[in-house]
Amino acid sequence: MKIQPSDTPLLQWAGDTLAIGLFEDAVELTDELAKLDEQFGGVLKELIAEEEFTAKAYSTIFTRVRSASPIRKVILVGLGKLEALKLETLRRAAAAVARVAKKQKSISLGLSFPLWNNQSDATAQALTEGVQLALHQDLRFKSEPEEKETKLQTLDLLGLSGQEAAITLANHIVSGVILTRELVAAPANEVTPITLAETAQGMATEHGIDVKILEREECEKLGMGAFLGVAQASDLPPKFIHLTYKPEGTARRKLAIIGKGLTFDSGGLNIKGAGSGIETMKMDMGGAGAILGAAKAIAQIKPDVEVHFISAATENMISGHAMHPGDILKASNGKTIEVNNTDAEGRLTLADALVYADKLGVDAVVDLATLTGACIIALGDDIAGLYTPDDALASELEQAAETAGEKLWRMPMEEKYFEGLKSGIADMKNTGPRAGGSITAALFLKQFIKDTPWAHLDVAGPVWTDKENGYNSPGATGYGVRTLVNWVLAA
Repeated sequence: MKIQPSDTPLLQWAGDTLAIGLFEDAVELTDELAKLDEQFGGVLKELIAEEEFTAKAYSTIFTRVRSASPIRKVILVGLGKLEALKLETLRRAAAAVARVAKKQKSISLGLSFPLWNNQSDATAQALTEGVQLALHQDLRFKSEPEEKETKLQTLDLLGLSGQEAAITLANHIVSGVILTRELVAAPANEVTPITLAETAQGMATEHGIDVKILEREECEKLGMGAFLGVAQASDLPPKFIHLTYKPEGTARRKLAIIGKGLTFDSGGLNIKGAGSGIETMKMDMGGAGAILGAAKAIAQIKPDVEVHFISAATENMISGHAMHPGDILKASNGKTIEVNNTDAEGRLTLADALVYADKLGVDAVVDLATLTGACIIALGDDIAGLYTPDDALASELEQAAETAGEKLWRMPMEEKYFEGLKSGIADMKNTGPRAGGSITAALFLKQFIKDTPWAHLDVAGPVWTDKENGYNSPGATGYGVRTLVNWVLAA
């Protein structure tokens, strides 16, 4: 699909399907829209009246045009109230239009939407993202796809001439989101630690960025006992992935982003039982998927920021080599961990990844992990938990997420809860009491960072959706990529 800005006036546009965004307070047709309605023989006014259209956010109505106009179909989409307009409103409204256009087998589509905050570039980017993410289909594993590919060939962004750069930026970000969706959605026999490493190596070759894959022996030399303790039961070798993007000139900031990379989580000897969702544990590498998607986008955008993308990738399996409940592991910073639950394995892999990142001399570290069910209990399926002792970093991530339309909520780092992680025979246990489980998980991770500003995102809920949600079809959402890219670009 070709996406292009257009300076063609609304009354002169001559494509197949025209989509118009309307506010709740301005459903009546005036000025240009009134003239357009005259060209259509009054069909728009009639449609609004018959459907009792109030322009509630993301609501759509559709009609065919039978007039001399070359436009054959019209979609009206609600934008809600003018004072509540956000970039996410435009993104989701564009997605709603894209779905209608697909259903109606539109060949060309023109979008006529108001500007957000008088910013043409941000508006063009949001519309481009919304349409492409809504139309993405993952049909890789169907022998006979139930759905045919969209027929939409061109998308014109009316009134947004000169915004080619914004469209290109959106295209780069969308390519990263789609990579993440496809990594997270793929089954565990397709996405393994080996194939994750191969994906990173392929990306490095394609985009000219640095890659280092540490094998088991190298991880042993670095003392990564926590990571390797999780990995020891799997027949597949662990892979410690480190991608580095460096700008051509001097980097104005250096950042590290870590993603939890459990390509399958059986729970280990504390095996997940019936009703535990074990069949969904292919998505336990949602953090690793997000950082690889972000790396793909950043490598194309080329900001003047150095970024390290890190994942300790492995499976958590059961065998005669599996770590036992009660084992003591030593992380690469020397701290010892009593494993009181082998199903709390993600934080063990992250521990060594955090120590590794902390030694890179970066200005900030952020980790993403499908870490706890407790965070879903606290915040539901749509909102990630943000944990950090650093107010400035929290503010940066909150702003990045707001721009991206990805929801997160800052949670407390209640230090006294660490009492629940204390062990009589090691420095700490890997789990604490059930109450406040997502907080104690974050406090555990905090033990493996020294002085570098650090934040943890628990993304267990929003990496997956079971129903159509905005521009996400059921399945992997690609959550985190757009927030990470926005954070890096604003850093």
